[in-house]
Amino acid sequence: MVEPSSFYTRLASRKGFNTSVRHITRTLDILDSLGPKKNAADLINSMIIDKDFDAEQTQATVHMLLVEKGGYTTVAQNIPEVTGDAESLVKEVSRWKAVDLVVGYHHPDLGFIVVNPKNPESASVIAGFRKNELVVVYAGSTASSKNAVTGAEALITLISGQKTTVPSAMLNGPFVYTAPRKPAAPKKAPVKARKGAAPKVSTTTTSVASAPAASTPAPAPAPAVAGPMRMSPLVSVVVSNELFHNGNVEAWKRIIRSYNAKYPNLQVNVYYDGERIVDINTLFKWGKVKHGSCIQFCVSGENIQDLAKLSRYFRQGASPQFEAFLHGSPDTVMNLF
Repeated sequence: MVEPSSFYTRLASRKGFNTSVRHITRTLDILDSLGPKKNAADLINSMIIDKDFDAEQTQATVHMLLVEKGGYTTVAQNIPEVTGDAESLVKEVSRWKAVDLVVGYHHPDLGFIVVNPKNPESASVIAGFRKNELVVVYAGSTASSKNAVTGAEALITLISGQKTTVPSAMLNGPFVYTAPRKPAAPKKAPVKARKGAAPKVSTTTTSVASAPAASTPAPAPAPAVAGPMRMSPLVSVVVSNELFHNGNVEAWKRIIRSYNAKYPNLQVNVYYDGERIVDINTLFKWGKVKHGSCIQFCVSGENIQDLAKLSRYFRQGASPQFEAFLHGSPDTVMNLF
């Protein structure tokens, strides 16, 4: 007896059905917008910023549009090293007009993200790639499949920090990056005074000292990192104590606990020697983190705040002044932010 297929099981619930419809609709919207000057990565990231697209949809959408629909060539590799000059990489790849390129990166914390390697804003994202992580390059060309293969392999080489050259045929074509136009500021219509309307005079007198002038509300702070990354740049903290011992570890744990209490939707990620530290206690157990060692951290989430203050506390927690964070019981949540 043939077992019934579970392919349509997801569509049996209202939530599953609506989610599938939204995914298909958004995928078709991106398909309609694609063109030589409209890169799939730029379109997806713009929709993510506008909250019209879920980041979890990215990998399935890219594969459907570029591989299944567009027949793009793909080259995947766990990169052994990462380029130290991402800006030069973007400038070089921008010259490859014969091929359309999308870079997919399996971020260890954020999942699958995509960037347009011809977009200057992608340089900071590429610079944040980590060695040994999986990078997938999607390449398509209207001229020949040979250009697609050449472009994909050359781009992987550049991302890995190696030098490469491409034939002159790669420099001519329709695939160029065009910066989106900024919307013009709306013009304010002049206010016409009504005839015969006398200005109103307030009869109430107020004391200047007792009623301070209302200040103009400041604009809401922008997220520290725009786009799909949703992650701050890596911040380095140099250990100034003789050894990053259990007291320093406890201080960092309390600092992170205080930050999470203030910003529960943000996550602090700690890195050492290029690897993410899941259990911060291992920094002490290894015995390798000594005076002069560099520990890195970043914050992921939306509307990242107090990054400078967090960095300042971490520097103090990695110094001989770490004891300032050890007051109270081990479960104490300090009011630092």
